[in-house]
Amino acid sequence: MNTTFRIEYKTKWGENLALVLADKKYPMKWNEGSIWSLSLNLPDKTLLKDYTYIVICDGLISRTEWKHHSVDLDAGRKSLVLEDEWIDCPIQGCPFPREHQSAKFDIPGFRGAGTAIPVFSLRSPSDFGIGEFKDLRPLVDWAVSTGQCIIQLLPVNDTTRQGDWKDSYPYNPISSFALHPLYIHLQDLGIKETAAFKRQQAELNALPELDYPRVFKAKMALIRKAWLKRGAQDMEDASYKAFYRENAPVWLKEYADFCARRDSLESEYYCWMQWHLDKQLGEVADYARSKGVSLKGDLPIGVSADSADAYWHPELFNLDSTAGAPPDFFSADGQNWGFPTYNWEEMAKDDYAWWKSRLRKMSRWFDAFRIDHILGFFRIWEIPVKFTSGMYGHFNPALPYSREEIEGKGLPIEGLFHEDPRHKGMYQPLISPKSASLPEWQQKVFGEMYNDFFFKRHNDFWRRNALKKLPELLGATGMLACGEDLGMVPDCVSGVMEDQKILSLEMSCMEKGRHWPYLSVCATSSHDMATMRMQFAERHSGVDMLPEQALQTLWEHLSSASMLAIFPLQDWLAVDRQVRRKDFRNERINDHWRYRFHLNIEELSGCRELNDSILNLLKATNRA
Repeated sequence: MNTTFRIEYKTKWGENLALVLADKKYPMKWNEGSIWSLSLNLPDKTLLKDYTYIVICDGLISRTEWKHHSVDLDAGRKSLVLEDEWIDCPIQGCPFPREHQSAKFDIPGFRGAGTAIPVFSLRSPSDFGIGEFKDLRPLVDWAVSTGQCIIQLLPVNDTTRQGDWKDSYPYNPISSFALHPLYIHLQDLGIKETAAFKRQQAELNALPELDYPRVFKAKMALIRKAWLKRGAQDMEDASYKAFYRENAPVWLKEYADFCARRDSLESEYYCWMQWHLDKQLGEVADYARSKGVSLKGDLPIGVSADSADAYWHPELFNLDSTAGAPPDFFSADGQNWGFPTYNWEEMAKDDYAWWKSRLRKMSRWFDAFRIDHILGFFRIWEIPVKFTSGMYGHFNPALPYSREEIEGKGLPIEGLFHEDPRHKGMYQPLISPKSASLPEWQQKVFGEMYNDFFFKRHNDFWRRNALKKLPELLGATGMLACGEDLGMVPDCVSGVMEDQKILSLEMSCMEKGRHWPYLSVCATSSHDMATMRMQFAERHSGVDMLPEQALQTLWEHLSSASMLAIFPLQDWLAVDRQVRRKDFRNERINDHWRYRFHLNIEELSGCRELNDSILNLLKATNRA
């Protein structure tokens, strides 16, 4: 069908309009009267159900519409002329450039609060030694009763390799799309609660911490049993067929084939599991939304080299290198996370289709998401696979020095610089150079080059690098974006986050030398650091934090300007002596990723004093 798109838009010098249709950008032509137009022969009229216009300046997206256009057509049309108007935000005072799928985030001045807890840490009588998606439902009810509006989770993607302790690390998925099988509710698969089932269930649920290998072996055996009994029948269900049609071309078939090769089992088995997981998490997400509560997901910055993503799409990754972090105050040797870095140039060829598919899958369940290590969208610390230490890394992308530039300043290369693997014949300064033996004048010259390279030279370069990607990705869904921007980050990061309206992360233990802005999430602690009580004990010779002191700390955070205040469940409970865990030293989430809540999640609704305290806190700080 021949379709002509026409829209009036008065551009500034250097600006151009483009149509975005099916994730592809089509430049438009300027006509008299500031009318921009474009004609396309569309193979499918359903493409018109989702399209938008963007403003491009100097190769970057500089403005987007508030929401997308949608047109439904009768069959039989041969041609069509669309006279569109630019869609601006209709909400006066709203700080965001794009509409969010949860309308509460777009209310001017909105301030809310919520809880962070990994799914695996939840506990209920009906689960099987590990938290499940269905355990989120009573957590939603508790959030509603205490005036909270958001629940933040760790990544919920499949990490299965051998079912051992290494698989418990949630930031090392084998798929960026597939959900973890261990979060499935067995009873919904038709598993009968026999005497043997209840006995094993009681043993696993009684454990104070998650025994990952034991739970994996027991639970996967029961899931396999259910598949053999009802898998063929389930696959005839209309909802299964619809799920397969929607997901198979994007990721499901590749993931299922990948797992089938690993385990020597049927690929249909893994599709079937993912259907059940999708249903169970989807039902909880819909229930939460009906109660005004949003789920917030976590987007890991890394994708493993032994993942289905890297197996089927190796061109999207730099498999000759791993991502990490340079040496700093916390790690003298730097960090090597073991994940390949992204081949952004290759990803840009199809306008980041892999990323957009990944985010759209998340948006089925989550209204907000945390971008893990947002600095990775600006640059990454890249380490050649032959090294294990972060000490031998380099920036990618970077603006390295030429040999002529270095030697022109009278400096040797040996001991001070190393070759940039991405730019042969160009050099980056070593993060830990051997400069102490140089003459004083050479130390000064090298020091100036070193400081320029690591702290000044790349600011505009990395800013532009991030702005090539982030507007494209943020426009793919209506999720609220929050970035993890702690640590030593370049000056350009905060400016880009403000420009794109990405909420920053603020913590009193990692201050950035500024007042916490409105567009931020404030937190007392996180999954990879000590809880609030543990931090207090570290500062006070092991003495535990009193409930009154915990209440005061939460009050200070909730009274801030931050749009969202999200605290670990352990920190909320610290205000109540009767409810909080006695041994607070075993509440750290990333301690082998085995932490489990000490109460059944249903019990929280009956903790009246605790719940009244939280609700009163949120009312007093205008967050309820």
